[in-house]
Amino acid sequence: KDLQIIFQDPYSSLDPRFTVGNIIGEGLIAHGLFDDTDSPEYQEYITDIMEKCGLEAEYMHRYPHQFSGGQRQRIGIARALALNPRFVVADEAVSALDVSIQSQIINLLQDLKEEHNLTYLFITHDLGVVRYISDRIGVMYFGNLVELAPAEDIFNNPQHPYTRELLNAIPKMKRPGEEIKPLPLYVENDIFDFNFKETGEADKDWYEVSPGHFVACNLKNPESVEKE
Repeated sequence: KDLQIIFQDPYSSLDPRFTVGNIIGEGLIAHGLFDDTDSPEYQEYITDIMEKCGLEAEYMHRYPHQFSGGQRQRIGIARALALNPRFVVADEAVSALDVSIQSQIINLLQDLKEEHNLTYLFITHDLGVVRYISDRIGVMYFGNLVELAPAEDIFNNPQHPYTRELLNAIPKMKRPGEEIKPLPLYVENDIFDFNFKETGEADKDWYEVSPGHFVACNLKNPESVEKE
């Protein structure tokens, strides 16, 4: 009840046999919060959730196939919020949508976060979305967390080579003929020693390079940073 998820694909994550009202209210019935789907209280609650997510009340009795991808994702968000969760996992929640629709859904998620005091775990490969929606970012390489920091630190002061490569991959204006170099298997500087293997398992320890900013590495100078 306290943890809900918003799925990546709005076309396959909604039961085509259920109306929108039943999709949003399924969890409410399962958890015993309402007994009668025909009661005025239930109908009013579903309508309120739909309106918060930008859905018209008249959509309650329609089916998923009657909606666009963006509208379906709004239905998925309404379903997740119906149980008033404390923690919401958004798994690539906008990657299947057009760019114009993505911004609408991201703005909706931001508004709902502030209104309901939600905590999101937002899983995505889109760094533009990450920068806009995140307070804190964890970067993963081959299934391992390699850097964890406040969002602005990740973008303004990245420490791990893979984080830097991700940021370099963001489309930007480059001089004609400028070469994009792949990430080497071995990277070092005066403090850190990053030894990559195919599985990414060489990064052993976490070190705090600034308050709240942690990086996984082998340390060359143990006195230069604090180990977590």
